[in-house]
Amino acid sequence: MRDSHNQPHSLVRLDRVVVRAGQTTLLDGVTVALDAGAPTALIGPNGAGKTTLLRAVMGLIDVSSGEIVVDDVERAIVFQKPVMLRRSVADNIAFALSAARRAAAAVSISALLEQVGLSALADRPARRLSGGEQQRLAIARALARQPRLLLLDEATASLDPAQTKLIEDLITEIARSGVKILFATHDLGQARRLAGDVVFLVKGRVAEHAPAATFFNQPASDVARQFLAGELVL
Repeated sequence: MRDSHNQPHSLVRLDRVVVRAGQTTLLDGVTVALDAGAPTALIGPNGAGKTTLLRAVMGLIDVSSGEIVVDDVERAIVFQKPVMLRRSVADNIAFALSAARRAAAAVSISALLEQVGLSALADRPARRLSGGEQQRLAIARALARQPRLLLLDEATASLDPAQTKLIEDLITEIARSGVKILFATHDLGQARRLAGDVVFLVKGRVAEHAPAATFFNQPASDVARQFLAGELVL
């Protein structure tokens, strides 16, 4: 993978990307370009390669062939089950700031806590937070890096509707601030609510990439129509 910040181009570009684990192909010739702007939803059946694609864009795994070009911007990723440090909520953010080589004064801990709705819980041990609160803290830690590209892997998969709405409202707010969000989800309603465009993966390949309204109302591929109708896509 390489970074680029020269001539105008998409924020993220994958060109014939292949990722293998042993004899298993996880991504199979993925070519897709993602522009700055509204969030992009990454959807598809289990095993389609969504998490692998996010990890590859983040640089956490190497590609077997092909190329990933990411604009020269800070990136951050939030996983479905975040790991909380054995310290307070505020200290979790302070640690993230330190890891990002930024002084606490440069990005206010209190401002980040306020942004994610955790100001009243600053002194609580992070591991005593509810699942939704932990996920919001994980997002705050990611925002401490001041990313321009935020990757979310099933960020609301195990949350109740009330906590899900809090996260979705936060995603909308972050996107409006100019951060590009690429999020994987199994929740098609969530993709409809949040996404400007949809990348539909099947068996490690991009089966369709279209504006969200087009994808959900007039999918171009048979496999997308089957998936949206609730049929099994193998």
